[in-house]
Amino acid sequence: MSQSSNESDGQYRLVKTRLQEQLDNGTTRCHLCLWRCKIGHGQRGFCQAHVNRNGTLYNLSYGILSSIETGAIEDKPVRHYRPGTRVMSVGSYGCSFRCGGCHNLEISWGTEALDRLARGESTDAWAPPQKLIETALRAGVQGIAFTYSEPAVWLEYIIDAGRLAHEAGLYTVYVSNSFVTDEALALAAPHVDVLCSDIKSLDDAFYKAICKPASVEQVLHSIARAHELGMHVETRTNIIPGLNDATEEHYRIACWIRDNLGVESPWHITRFFPAYRLAHLPPTEDAVLFAARDAAREAGLKNVYVYNDKGCDCARDNRPVADWLDGSREEIHQPRICAADCCGDAGVLLKKYEQN
Repeated sequence: MSQSSNESDGQYRLVKTRLQEQLDNGTTRCHLCLWRCKIGHGQRGFCQAHVNRNGTLYNLSYGILSSIETGAIEDKPVRHYRPGTRVMSVGSYGCSFRCGGCHNLEISWGTEALDRLARGESTDAWAPPQKLIETALRAGVQGIAFTYSEPAVWLEYIIDAGRLAHEAGLYTVYVSNSFVTDEALALAAPHVDVLCSDIKSLDDAFYKAICKPASVEQVLHSIARAHELGMHVETRTNIIPGLNDATEEHYRIACWIRDNLGVESPWHITRFFPAYRLAHLPPTEDAVLFAARDAAREAGLKNVYVYNDKGCDCARDNRPVADWLDGSREEIHQPRICAADCCGDAGVLLKKYEQN
């Protein structure tokens, strides 16, 4: 579905998944992230944001905003692109990972919100791309950051909003876990100026604990590919006690950044704070954070930053999304029995993705 058809009547609509493959018996395969989910009719992928309806895959979350906040670009964290400017950070719902220490569960995983969308019962704020750009310009920011939830599962919106952002003179930031396909990166690259990516660990076991198909090499490949495509790339590592806190591993991460992104490429080292399944762990000690910084400098990195006050990019502003968009929730998103007419009054089947 084109952007114009989405915006023509101010009504929430489903948008076709940009990268999908039709398989036998109405099954589809999604090619946005490296799960490459195989999804039958009425099912959703691992991210929960893409649903198969009668053999076609749709993005449930297109234009659905879970949160909006404005602040310095340095908070993303991004230090070496347009320093001193301000960005509007926006998120939707859905993620390709299931991190044990996630601070953004309701936003990033978004299970309940996406269930409501699938049933056509959501009253979350809906903003077509042009509405987002108008909101950013009205707020006086210089850029838009797609964050809080994983941008790869929201790619259709990011492409459309990114194009309009550039036309309006705004830059774009993509805060990601980089578990993304080459095809998705190629589509996003013309519309994304900055990638701020996690390098969570160099241990495959760490990645497989949060995403079974994931490997370190897949993530590093995507980061390097984004750099090759011309994005400004900055990386970050949240150091978790007992899981990825070995100084030797930090040295190896720094060496990879040096060899693949350059000695000037920024690395952001953040403190872990207890949350969710990792609530039993203590916050990262200062000594561990600064030892990682020293190891990175020894490896030759010139721009290493330590954050011992916060370890995440969580939305903090409690101001309702609809207020940012200059309208009431009822004006922005009119609830419907079902977001697509192919399912009738019963709504979509809610059988979710199961790994084959």
